[in-house]
Amino acid sequence: MTTCPICDKPTAAEHAPFCSRGCKDRDLLQWLGEGYRIPVKENDEEGLDSGESHP
Repeated sequence: MTTCPICDKPTAAEHAPFCSRGCKDRDLLQWLGEGYRIPVKENDEEGLDSGESHP
């Protein structure tokens, strides 16, 4: 059985992969509010936008 990624209750087919409309909306709000982000280092000198080319 699959569980909801927000609250770990069993999923409902009409709201898959969530258990309810509430959990589905909470997940959407996380995306809209930039709650899901990949942390980055601020002082990364060899990033893609550093302007330097390396062989």
